[in-house]
Amino acid sequence: MLAVAILGLLAAALLCIAAWRDPRRLIRAEFVRERLAAGFTARQATIDGIRWCWVERAAATAATPTLLMIHGYTGGKENWYRLCARFGRRYRLVLPDLPGWGDSERDSDGDYGFAAQAERVAAFIDHIGGPVVLVGHSMGGGIAALVAARHPRRVSELVLLDAAGVEFPENPFGLEVLEGRNPFEVADAASLERYLGVVFHDPRSRPPLPWPASRAYVAWRRREAAFEQAVLERIGRSDERFLPWQEAGAIRQPTLLVWGAHDRVIDPGAMDLYAQRIPHAHRHLLARSGHMTLMEQPDEVAAAIVALVEGTARA
Repeated sequence: MLAVAILGLLAAALLCIAAWRDPRRLIRAEFVRERLAAGFTARQATIDGIRWCWVERAAATAATPTLLMIHGYTGGKENWYRLCARFGRRYRLVLPDLPGWGDSERDSDGDYGFAAQAERVAAFIDHIGGPVVLVGHSMGGGIAALVAARHPRRVSELVLLDAAGVEFPENPFGLEVLEGRNPFEVADAASLERYLGVVFHDPRSRPPLPWPASRAYVAWRRREAAFEQAVLERIGRSDERFLPWQEAGAIRQPTLLVWGAHDRVIDPGAMDLYAQRIPHAHRHLLARSGHMTLMEQPDEVAAAIVALVEGTARA
């Protein structure tokens, strides 16, 4: 027994050393654990010259809709697991890392703005088989809105969660973006706490980040800082920053708009602005949520999505 305990301690020490040298290893190990616990299978394919990585879970029966979920800025496919647990095997679920993010391929000279990513997502839908119920959060919501507007045959229903791409009422987050700063920057423990405090309204809904995971996450985000800044230039300060909202008038699919009433990133007033362009959209304001509606109130979000997909949603 003592030998087993010693081996366990040595394994833990080696893991800490590996995480110290390459913090992404510890993050990846946790993501694998989460994927297996959620019952998803890892997939990858090269689509139009770009390597996509995603996870997928089959439905109980084949003749069910496919929900394709597009993560937000600084996010990844793992953000969706808490919400997906509420669907069980009701739908086929496909969760990719967008090109440039997570495990998918990144080109140092690539364009990762709304328009370029929307075309990549349209090609991805062709690969997995459409049409799909397209669900997008934050930056992913802006991308999803463009896909639905420009490629209507690929999208049967659209769900926008706290979606970017709209000129929402000014708030401290938006002002920082306009001033050239990244309000999501994580460079140390203090900025990590600030970041979590901005995106989550209820601290109890935050994902646990005990040491050494917190240290690994900070180190990883520091390495991502230049890329995050470049993407923010495209989606937050370039001429296309409001492109999703500008083209949303072309959206004809059944649409659901979900926002957190305490969203400190994209003001809840943005939901009404999107609704002006998509007057047939169903609106759902979550009273106890901030920006991370998919993680803060997954039961309510899942119920609203099911109602949309199964034709029982109410405006």
